[in-house]
Amino acid sequence: MIDLLAVRSQFPALQNRCDAIFLDGPAGTQVPRRVIDATVHYLTHCNANHGGVFTTSVESDRIIEDAHQAIADLLNAPSPNEVIFGQNMTSLTFHLSRSIAQVLKPGDEVMVTRLDHDANVSPWLLAARDAGATVRWIDIHVEDCTLDLDSFRKQLSEKTKWVAVGLASNGVGTINDVATITREAKRAGATVFLDAVHYAPHGPIDVQALGCDFLACSAYKFFGPHVGILWGRRELLETLPCYKVRPSPNNLPGRWMTGTQNHEGLAGVAAAVEYLASASPLPPGEGPGVRTRRERLRQTMAGIQQYEQTLSRHLLQGLAERPRFRVLGIRDVNRLNERVPTVSITCKDATPQRLAAYLASKQIYTWAGNSYALEVSERLGLEPGGFLRMGLVHYNTVAEIDRVIRALDEMA
Repeated sequence: MIDLLAVRSQFPALQNRCDAIFLDGPAGTQVPRRVIDATVHYLTHCNANHGGVFTTSVESDRIIEDAHQAIADLLNAPSPNEVIFGQNMTSLTFHLSRSIAQVLKPGDEVMVTRLDHDANVSPWLLAARDAGATVRWIDIHVEDCTLDLDSFRKQLSEKTKWVAVGLASNGVGTINDVATITREAKRAGATVFLDAVHYAPHGPIDVQALGCDFLACSAYKFFGPHVGILWGRRELLETLPCYKVRPSPNNLPGRWMTGTQNHEGLAGVAAAVEYLASASPLPPGEGPGVRTRRERLRQTMAGIQQYEQTLSRHLLQGLAERPRFRVLGIRDVNRLNERVPTVSITCKDATPQRLAAYLASKQIYTWAGNSYALEVSERLGLEPGGFLRMGLVHYNTVAEIDRVIRALDEMA
């Protein structure tokens, strides 16, 4: 279990705006002090470009290598050289989709879902368009916003070459059964891309156990800076056609790391991973250094999952007692292991935009709209207004949820 007081004390934003309730995490979490310090230290002491022989460049390279290793530990990647950094997940996904369009052929099929963020939809739609491939859609069950696996299985065939699916929905919080989808897709001969952006702050990720071919996430969603992350299998990263400038290296990870990277951001990425690795207290009698960072990360993320289920239960129960509001997706508190603590709602007599503005006046920060989960918003008949999204993370509290419920009760 996490030490909530110790956790909250590490986030300056929670102290600077002590009257605010940050439920905007799905669009970007707050950052702990060590991330800020690591970023400032880089710019102050070792700001230089990559690959030089002088002191600041050598130190900069070491920090970049540390970031690759930190993400390899976070994702349980076989090698830090399989970790690619970029501007954000969307840019990296388009970068990869351009290459995928070169290996798809007319008659091939690409599969996407109605539940995903559009960053895991549009790049593959465009790749299929450019290659003359066919797009297949995995539908959802509208009553609980879970993926329709029968829809997936009926369309899966030897023609399926690419399957893109998210670990968790950024719109409604559903955790998808990606292990089953990956296993069956791989059995059919497809390559599998997983979007872990929304899931990353909420639970452990193990690319080797998942069996996927690619996985993307964003550090600013798990308490780090604005840096995108892509992991891929070595054999695919080495053999896929790659759009790059001629002088850049052909080895990994360099052939996919287009242009000069955000070095101060990478320093912050490593610090964010180290924060997660240290957020759980050590077991009694165990000193520092006994467990690997990967082991500490698994312990922390398990503790975060347990605590966040408490938050989800409290919020869902409070909303269930208020028929004015409708929760989208899984509402059953006995199924909390099937969702992350992202709760989206609609209101019988107010638009999501009015709800968000009202809550903001009470210093409660939420988002209104479709949150780029365009397909699910359309599937539920909610466009163009979308929904109100409240995103809890492990620095939120039960007391904050009580304040949110009171504010909703007081809204005229």
